Amino acid sequence: MKETIDAFQRIRRLQIKALHYVQDLFSGIYRSTFKGKGLEFEDVREYQPGDDIRTIDWNVTARSQHPFVKNFREERELTLNLVVDISASSRYGHSTLLKSELIAELAAILAFSAIKNQDKVGLLLFTNEIELYLPPKKGLRHVLRVIRELLYFQPKHMGTDLPKALSFLGKVQRKKAICFLISDFLANNFERQVSVIAKRHALIAIHVFDVYEKKFAPQGLFALRDLETDKEAIIDTSNSLVQNHFQKQAQEQERYVKQLFERAGADYTTIHTDESPADALQRFFRLRRPKR
Repeated sequence: MKETIDAFQRIRRLQIKALHYVQDLFSGIYRSTFKGKGLEFEDVREYQPGDDIRTIDWNVTARSQHPFVKNFREERELTLNLVVDISASSRYGHSTLLKSELIAELAAILAFSAIKNQDKVGLLLFTNEIELYLPPKKGLRHVLRVIRELLYFQPKHMGTDLPKALSFLGKVQRKKAICFLISDFLANNFERQVSVIAKRHALIAIHVFDVYEKKFAPQGLFALRDLETDKEAIIDTSNSLVQNHFQKQAQEQERYVKQLFERAGADYTTIHTDESPADALQRFFRLRRPKR
């Protein structure tokens, strides 16, 4: 009984926190970012100065020898999918928040922003297998279920398989949607699946880091264990060569992931466990907001 009460209180605290952010910080930002863009193709028209070059229809332009852009019809109701990596590495954190707890806050803010605008919210939790899928629905009760699963779902597997998760998303989400892919992206070779999803949906990658995943404090010998493979290693964090190698590897992985999403035409942003999720999302929304 006590565990049930504690769980309810934790969900309620996160609900209050997320609603506070939505009311005070995201009023209008979510809507102007996604609603104003329009997601349903309607027709084409000739290019006019000031049009977003990303909307150019290159096939029509090539045939007519004049630039044409695609017109989109604004939808009154959108679908938001939260595609969340819950592999073992998400349960790491050296500071106040685990990566999984930060992800839950991020997802709660996004979910409440969506239902405030009468949009549907879906949830896909994955490791190296599809762990849970909640089809998009409206309403407070559904969003509270989403939050509960983010906080308390116990995965059966430990690894990460991004291609499998994105392939599954492509099968279950046929209609164009907003898809937030939230992960620490400790994986490679998922570019093809990202390209497929980005062509069909508005895909936004949120790359979640713990600060210690980029730079260790120089505190001598540390025993490290890979949460996904269970392999262990001992490193000397005071050794500058070790520090430099570790930082270089982290920078290269971040650059690889960022460039992969940019090449696919998807959005990409980062967040750290010592950063406010509301600040990170507000920064992203303001940068992404379409020019009028």
